[in-house]
Amino acid sequence: KDAPKDNIFDKQKVQPSKPAPKDIALDDRLVSYFDPSSMVAEQFKRLRTYVIKPGTENSPKTILVTSTMEGEGKSMIAINLAITIAVDLNSNALIVDCDLRNPSLSRWFGFREQRGLSNYLLGEAQLPELLVKTSVDKLTILPGGTVRDNPVELIGSKKMKSLVADLKMRYDDRYIILDSSPLLATTEPRVLSDMADGILFVIKSADTPRESVQQALKLIDKKCIIGVVLNQVEFKTEALIRRYFGTDRYSDYRYSAKQSEPSSSRQSASRTRIRK
Repeated sequence: KDAPKDNIFDKQKVQPSKPAPKDIALDDRLVSYFDPSSMVAEQFKRLRTYVIKPGTENSPKTILVTSTMEGEGKSMIAINLAITIAVDLNSNALIVDCDLRNPSLSRWFGFREQRGLSNYLLGEAQLPELLVKTSVDKLTILPGGTVRDNPVELIGSKKMKSLVADLKMRYDDRYIILDSSPLLATTEPRVLSDMADGILFVIKSADTPRESVQQALKLIDKKCIIGVVLNQVEFKTEALIRRYFGTDRYSDYRYSAKQSEPSSSRQSASRTRIRK
């Protein structure tokens, strides 16, 4: 007889089994939710329109968000992007916390979830009981789960590849955001890049060394990069862009946001470059 199918293959069973806690308190830097008409939120909408083009053949549905090192703002950008997808496109969005070394996604939404992706990959829990529906309509998260000492093996496992492939195939109306660990510090982003349709690369302006950025970009296929976000730019200058990239190969727009981990809210003018 055929082996029993995993619950993941039953679309009806892979719906969030629980809402977020009632006392949930979203981080106030999720401006796309708290202040959707602000200039900052508008820039996240522009990021979404540059990266995602509904109805076009090559529009990415699974996006990997990573950075050179920790503290560059990738999680904040990943979540705000997902919120604009859910709210403005009225589409289902799923954020997966793929940083199994330091899972932080649930904290952005005001709660601590002990179980998540790592528990699913180890067969300790079924997917439906790990998905959490957030306060944002049509936005669901899969927390990172219990911290493990073998994250590379878990992320690179056949079960992880099957999970992403099946979610992409069976949820054609859903956008999947993979919030990964940093490129220079870990191997996982390189593994995940093969599972995603495109990579959104986040750089912290005036903080991340140019040499580190160049080293990180050598680790992945540049043709897979659909956007480069230069975060926390304090002033307007093309010289800063040339410092990182050498030539003007990007379209640009600005947004504001500071910090990469849930804490106090701060904002500053920033610039984003989107690769043509």
